Amino acid sequence: MRRLAAITVALLAGVAATTIGYALDDPVAAEDDTVLGPGVVTVEVGIHYSRFSIDELRVHPGTLLRFVVRNDDPINHELIIGDESVHRRHRTGSERVHPPVPGEVSVAPAETALTFFRFDEPGSIEFACHLVGHYDYGMHGSIEVVTTATTAETAEGDSVA
Repeated sequence: MRRLAAITVALLAGVAATTIGYALDDPVAAEDDTVLGPGVVTVEVGIHYSRFSIDELRVHPGTLLRFVVRNDDPINHELIIGDESVHRRHRTGSERVHPPVPGEVSVAPAETALTFFRFDEPGSIEFACHLVGHYDYGMHGSIEVVTTATTAETAEGDSVA
């Protein structure tokens, strides 16, 4: 039992050491060239006046983003992350509330919700709120998964100086 507790503490300490949080008042700017990850990274996403506090993020392959979503509006919102088929399903669907599954979460007024999404393949993935009229109002953004020389060298097992 002690060994299990020690392993659990070590894992939590490792996750805490690799977690980055962005304050809601200081979101990652679109011109920010920071590439997050790899590993577990926490991103706080605020919602106010039917707008997300971030427009875009850049991550390395192998990044697990932990989204902490705070809704400061008096209406419901959602954060949906995924490819075109995921967004098509939500645009045409009738779900007003989503169970917390990876990449999909509903957030009630004045509440905070949590979801995770792992980014492995280079490319761009959209995030959005598809409640009626919200996407058209501007509630969407992108997450670009970028491969850099450092990421490629690390992925091949070479050491990075």
